[in-house]
Amino acid sequence: MDQPIPTEEAARAAAHRPAEHPGAAHGRVGVLLVNLGTPDATDYWSMRRYLKEFLSDRRVIEENRLKWWLVLNLIVLTLRPGRKGRDYDKIWDRERDESPLRGFTRAQAEKLAPRLAPQAPNVVVDWAMRYGDPSIAAGVLALQARGCERLLVVPLYPQYAAATTATVCDKVFDVLKTMRWQPAVRIAPPWHDDPVYIEALATSLQAQLANLSFQPDAILCSFHGMPKEYLRKGDPYYCQCAKTARLLRARLALGEDRFIMTFQSRFGPAEWLTPYTDATVKALARKGVRNLAVVMPGFVADCLETLEEIAVENAEIFRAHGGVDFAAIACLNDSEAGMAVIDSVVRRELQGWI
Repeated sequence: MDQPIPTEEAARAAAHRPAEHPGAAHGRVGVLLVNLGTPDATDYWSMRRYLKEFLSDRRVIEENRLKWWLVLNLIVLTLRPGRKGRDYDKIWDRERDESPLRGFTRAQAEKLAPRLAPQAPNVVVDWAMRYGDPSIAAGVLALQARGCERLLVVPLYPQYAAATTATVCDKVFDVLKTMRWQPAVRIAPPWHDDPVYIEALATSLQAQLANLSFQPDAILCSFHGMPKEYLRKGDPYYCQCAKTARLLRARLALGEDRFIMTFQSRFGPAEWLTPYTDATVKALARKGVRNLAVVMPGFVADCLETLEEIAVENAEIFRAHGGVDFAAIACLNDSEAGMAVIDSVVRRELQGWI
């Protein structure tokens, strides 16, 4: 366990403690970066565990609980683990034996710590996953054990949704309910329209486009989808995605015909946010678009949805319907531009604490 930050006040407090008083590290500020989640492996049972935790979340699936329990346990968890395991197999990091999302999230935390250290030596940075390991509970408790009396939780979602940001908050608060000495907590708000974020997206996209062997006829700006019913219930996600797309389009000086917002990763029979990415890819190819690039600004790190769904599945759809050149633009990940965004968000939300 880390030793307390030496201060005159701490020294006085220690001198007046009863002999039997338990030791406790204190005086630090914790930053916990949280992303969606990852299975531990690509085999059936690892995938089943991960999917069961994910798809059992009431914020993710807002169905009648009895109906969804039957569908989930009798159908989805029978068929989907094998299929998704094969998809993960295509992108799995064999050297580290982990998913790319786990690797990128770890790297983001490891790179953030030394950026903060010169001005904030009492800040401790860690990372967690909402579903799977390392868990939010483990992250919160580990930071407390290291003396963090204040905790900034950063859900790594530029756009807010109840199924992403809010469920991170739910899990953090569940952990707090079990703690005798709770840290003071802040939750970082979304940064969908932050100028640092928009500029990072634009410069990263422009650099990657410059390295392509072709010039795209159109660029899709693809966000993760959600059931349209969630929008009707008041979720701000669609509006925040639209603002990100509009600001990025303006920064790139592109028209709506060349920079098109779409939504990917729909699941189940309900109507989701439209236009759908795969349907748009197919339609553009059929209309004669031969060169296409896809940028995915809603993801702070490359994952299954970017590396397999877009770079593999949608590339195949595009070429099968007449398209030629296809590029999936890498996410910001732990690049300098990506770290500048996370650094900016964290410093803004730590004001008054460091």
